[in-house]
Amino acid sequence: MVSSLREGVVPLTLPRMAAAQGRLSDGAGGTGEGKDTGEDEGHTGSTAPPVPPAFRAAVDALRNARPRPQVEVEPTPAPQRLAPFAYAVEAAVVEDDQDLADGRLVLLHDPAGHDAWRGTFRLVTLVRAELEPEMAADPLLPEVCWAWLTGALQARGLSYGEPSGTVTRASSHYFGGLSARPAASQIEIRASWTPREGRTGAPDTAAHLASWCDLLAQVAGLPPAAAGDASVVTLPQRRDPQAR
Repeated sequence: MVSSLREGVVPLTLPRMAAAQGRLSDGAGGTGEGKDTGEDEGHTGSTAPPVPPAFRAAVDALRNARPRPQVEVEPTPAPQRLAPFAYAVEAAVVEDDQDLADGRLVLLHDPAGHDAWRGTFRLVTLVRAELEPEMAADPLLPEVCWAWLTGALQARGLSYGEPSGTVTRASSHYFGGLSARPAASQIEIRASWTPREGRTGAPDTAAHLASWCDLLAQVAGLPPAAAGDASVVTLPQRRDPQAR
């Protein structure tokens, strides 16, 4: 099971995060969670070898990154057993105290390298948002959402390899005592890719985080951060976003 996760898209869950449809329950299955242990933070094994300088630099870049104001980013416990070292952040797109989209980004590092990754680092993400019914019915929506992910990386000039992922849309219809609720639709993007390493051995994780925040904002229906960038098409905001 662990091997298959490392080779493909990790089925991330989002405990403690304000989701587009409300709060998710804590302890949802699928990843397990690491502990923040100071000097050994990010290591996922029972014994703690020295933290590789490249991983430390990559994590520091994530911590020091400053996303656009509407995207709230904070560290969260990383999955265990997927790689010798891991670090994770979660984010929510917030406007006028409304949650429009949320997601999680995990940085994995295996100093020995991994054949499926074709590198020593791997980024894994889950992004999701609610949709208007007319958008959910668009047959091209999955292809468009995947293009948003790759386009966000390319727009910042980032080099990456071995991308893989899924785009899922789901609809909920309510009956009986819940019949007063309107039908709801949600888009979910699960993906992973190998960020190319720089001269120091670490990838530009700050730029990858910025691209990921661009994707979150785009899925949430926010306008592009760069003024005058009319080439980016975003999802329309939900008519009744979830209050925080």
